[in-house]
Amino acid sequence: MSLEAYLRLGETVTLGSHTFTADEIKRFAEKYDPQPFHLDEKAAEESVFGRLCASGWHTCAMWMKYNLQNARTDDGAWREPGPRPEFGPSPGFSNLKWLKPVYAGDTITFTRTAVSHRALASRPGWRLLSLKAGAFNGDGQAVLEFDNAVLLRVG
Repeated sequence: MSLEAYLRLGETVTLGSHTFTADEIKRFAEKYDPQPFHLDEKAAEESVFGRLCASGWHTCAMWMKYNLQNARTDDGAWREPGPRPEFGPSPGFSNLKWLKPVYAGDTITFTRTAVSHRALASRPGWRLLSLKAGAFNGDGQAVLEFDNAVLLRVG
């Protein structure tokens, strides 16, 4: 299996799905994003959203959770000689868009597409993997997207 096949380059991978409950939305908001439309149904009804919705940061955090879970369960896929490529830290992301609200009761499906990778001259044995992240509601509408990069140790 080549590195491209292992990374599933160009393929959109479903990471998992999560149903956002009202209690979970409120707990996250209390700690990290205490805006009224994330904390209180009545306030949310009177807001531009019309009902309780999750923080965009909550949606991003759930993408990361499912991304890491998927990476751990994919450990057995490497069949080449030598060590399995090791995912390292991310140097950042860009183009973050919260496209639609995630409402209490919505089930969101998270995806990742590996777009490309390149060697890092400053870190021999490491590559920079570029990804497109996505999340979709039950109607198939995009609710989240961003471009992401992650360091990958190879060989």
